[in-house]
Amino acid sequence: MELSIDALKDMGAFTGAPVEKEIVLKKDGKDEKTATVYVRKLSYYSAVADIKSLNAKSDAVAARIASAICDKEGKPVFEPGDITGEADPDRGPLSRDITMELLRVIGEVNGKKTKS
Repeated sequence: MELSIDALKDMGAFTGAPVEKEIVLKKDGKDEKTATVYVRKLSYYSAVADIKSLNAKSDAVAARIASAICDKEGKPVFEPGDITGEADPDRGPLSRDITMELLRVIGEVNGKKTKS
């Protein structure tokens, strides 16, 4: 195969549009609500975010969530500081339950089998 954009498209080498997923939001294990999120497949964008987080010695998990969770058009929903709580100390970090749900759907979209 000769490397070209068309050859790469034919073999599915591009990630395409974000994938729509449903997550269950809970507060203290109750008050369930369902939300729609969009997840980018791991790609160049996520590789850059991983490298930036390593270079900045910042939180790699927060960077992964921030690089993967987006809106329908692919625009980020979070900055890493929104997840760690640094963006707004009064609001604090994202809760454990929501963090785990976001990581679960990121794993599902990228082919990792997860338990609910």
